Amino acid sequence: MKPAKVVSINDRALENLKFIRETMERAGSFTAVPGWGGILMGVSALMTAVISSRLPSQDWWFASWLGEAALALAIGGSAMVQKAKAVQSPLLYGPGRKFALSLCPAMIAGAVLTLVLFQNRLFGLMPGTWLLLYGVSIVTSGAVSVKVVPIMGLSFMALGAVALFAPFEWANWFMAAGFGALHIAFGIVIARRYGG
Repeated sequence: MKPAKVVSINDRALENLKFIRETMERAGSFTAVPGWGGILMGVSALMTAVISSRLPSQDWWFASWLGEAALALAIGGSAMVQKAKAVQSPLLYGPGRKFALSLCPAMIAGAVLTLVLFQNRLFGLMPGTWLLLYGVSIVTSGAVSVKVVPIMGLSFMALGAVALFAPFEWANWFMAAGFGALHIAFGIVIARRYGG
């Protein structure tokens, strides 16, 4: 018969602390939402609104906003990675993983609807659709983030709902108000209250 294995109380305490820490990380909020990145995204959207208002066709308008979406994705993604490192918040598991999984479905739906709207030349529905679905993605991902994030998403949703009933001539105003002003305003709040 083998002698019983003796486990020190220190080893057991360290295992319990590790379990508690990992559980808290999985249940905690995602704090790597980038305030400064949001501000930069807002500034680039305001510049795109000015530029796209002077373009000669709806196709060029559409292309300019697609370019802006790619730029905003790059800004937001890199800012999120930098902030996650600074606050030591993991991006690929725990709250970061939940944040990403909550953010993506509405964004993917927005991409699919964009293709359908473009194919059918329904440019007037694009600003409202983009703002509304972006807001949905922010609200759902905000469930695992700081309190201001879902409020930001609701603001995008409200603006998008109004934009769906507005004429295309107002498109740049709605895009500037949402992707520009809302990103800047909430970016300032996030940067000041939640560490950048």
